[in-house]
This record gives sequence, C-alpha cells and structure tokens, in this order.
Amino acid sequence: MVKSMTGYGRGEAVRNGRSITAEVRSVNNRYLDCTVKLPRIYVFAEDGIKARVQAHISRGKVDVYFSIGPSANGDVAISVNKPVAEGYLAALKDLRDSYGLRDDISVSLLSRFQDVFLVEKTQEDLDALSADLLSVLELALDDFDAMRAREGEKLCQDVRDRAAVIAGLVSKVEERSPGIVADYRAKLLSRMTEVLQNTQIDESRILTEAAIYADKVAVDEETVRLRSHLSQLEHMLEQGGAIGRKLDFLIQEFNREANTIGSKCNDVETAGYVVDIKAQIEKIREQIQNIE
Repeated sequence: MVKSMTGYGRGEAVRNGRSITAEVRSVNNRYLDCTVKLPRIYVFAEDGIKARVQAHISRGKVDVYFSIGPSANGDVAISVNKPVAEGYLAALKDLRDSYGLRDDISVSLLSRFQDVFLVEKTQEDLDALSADLLSVLELALDDFDAMRAREGEKLCQDVRDRAAVIAGLVSKVEERSPGIVADYRAKLLSRMTEVLQNTQIDESRILTEAAIYADKVAVDEETVRLRSHLSQLEHMLEQGGAIGRKLDFLIQEFNREANTIGSKCNDVETAGYVVDIKAQIEKIREQIQNIE
C-alpha cells in the first residue's frame, strides 16, 4: 500500500480513570522529523512515543499532541505541614499573650496561612502510564494511516494515468522516428538536385548521408529505456511501502531520457511530443513528493 506523507489522525479514550486524547499531523519532509508535545509532567514518555511513531512512519514532518486529563482515582495527596503550622500557632499565641488580645485562634485561621498544607502528587506507575499513552497513540496512528492510505491511493491513480499518457507519447515518437529520416533524405535529394541541376545524382551518397543522419537522430535506446522506467514505476506502485525516495530517483531517469530525445531530434512534431512527455514527468514528480 502506498501512503501519502500528509495526514491527520485522532485517538481518544479513558485509561485507568484518566481521559487521554492524542492527535497526529504530518506534512511533507525529506526525512522523518517527529515533534511530541505533551504536558511537562509526562515528558518521561516522549522517547517511547517517538519510537512508536517511527515504527509507523518512515518520513515526513510529524507533530504529535497529547491532552491528558486528571485521574478520576485522585492523583494528589494533601497533608498538614506540621512544623509550619506549629510555628504559626506559636507566633499567634505569643501575639495574644504579649498584647492581651482575644483568643480567636482556630483551624480556619491557621489554614489561611501560606504553606500550612502540603499538596503532593501521588506516586504513579510510570510504565503503566506510558502504556496508556501509547495505547491511545495507536488509535490516533490507525486513524492517521487510514487517511494517508486513502490519499496514497489517489496519488497512485494520478501517477498511473500520467504514466499511461507518457507511454502513448513514446509510441508516437517511435512511429515518427522513421519519417524523420525519410524527410531528411527527401530534403537532401531536393537540395542536391537543385545545386547540381543536370548533373547525375550519386544515389549511394544520398543513402550514406541518410544513414549517418539516421544514426544521429535514432532514439530507439531512449524509448526502450523509457518503457523500462514505466514498467519499474508500475512495479513500485504495486509493491507499495515507503517508495517515495525510489520514485524520486526514477523520475530523474525519465527526465534524462526525455532530454536526450529532445536534443537528438530537430523535428518539430517530435519536439512537441517531448514537451508533452516532460510536462507529464513534471506532474508525476510533483505528486511523488507527497508519497512516503
């Protein structure tokens, strides 16, 4: 299966009383570049998240976002900071006794002072929490891969359609090739007749010149290689997987053969075919930039 490099996926679930949402977004990139954004207290899970993304994606600029709610089971513990509370109490009693104040010291009063209570996060099983995050990430990655697969199918179809157009144009180049030599031979004979007028024309010389010209403008090797490249292209698309880089290299070979054909032929009709071939090659090149 061929996949696009661009996509979006979302996963949401409750794990061990905690609501977790994961989102995965990606755009084109030459290599895999993964950025994970999650609350600081969960940063311990970042390496595992990146490893899981790498197992699914071979290249692209990937952003992973996590939204993590508090645990319904309670993830904080509140206790009295006794040394601080006792210090405040002693100071209040001293203030009362020193100035003869009314004794209104109460729990309510003490609780208002800073640091009387300690709020601490309870110890959690980090391995279990990482597993919860990864399980929700898998949901997002499945959704993400489904979208990339749908887009990849469209890209493949477009590439195949354009490859079929190139194959048709190559056939036209091959059909036109013998006519180029015949036209050259006719023009050569006409010019020699005009120049030499009544002088006997050496037919063997005409044939020799035509043969030399035919060898210069022969594009058989190039068209054969183009057809071979088209066959390789179809094979790669059928094979699927992370083929984007291979396709990028292959399309350079397409361009090389098209340029060689264009440089060999001065024929206007063939030049038109070459321009059309190169236009289709460029469109394919643009499309494969989106393929993983």
